[in-house]
Amino acid sequence: MAKNVLVDAGFIVALLNARDAHHSWAVGQAANFPPRWSTCESVLSEAYHLLGARGVSSVNALLGRRALIVSFDFTENLESVIGLLEKYSNVPMSLADACLVRMTETLSNPILLTTDSDFRLYRRLSRQVIPCVTPEP
Repeated sequence: MAKNVLVDAGFIVALLNARDAHHSWAVGQAANFPPRWSTCESVLSEAYHLLGARGVSSVNALLGRRALIVSFDFTENLESVIGLLEKYSNVPMSLADACLVRMTETLSNPILLTTDSDFRLYRRLSRQVIPCVTPEP
């Protein structure tokens, strides 16, 4: 079992929005990989934006009960994140994606819960596959 479970905005949105196409998948993954989930501020920004006003209280509840925690210092990882953004500019890679990839490089035994198939293209530590769980295509 993974020691550090990371989540992206797609997972958060799918978990909290019963109408999302990946809702059942996210609920199943939440059972397989129970909280505490780690993320970054950029992911939270995306999740709040995508969920809109209806989702604010749900995201706040995850944060309030510490099921979802921010465990990334952007300033400390600035150079590495910028390097990833430049390396994957053709994908293109979002700031949230770059932060999550960097988190997989700095946390022990990570796994990422994501609906974003681009994480299959990204590499951690230059050549390693990102350990992630995604919905079936």
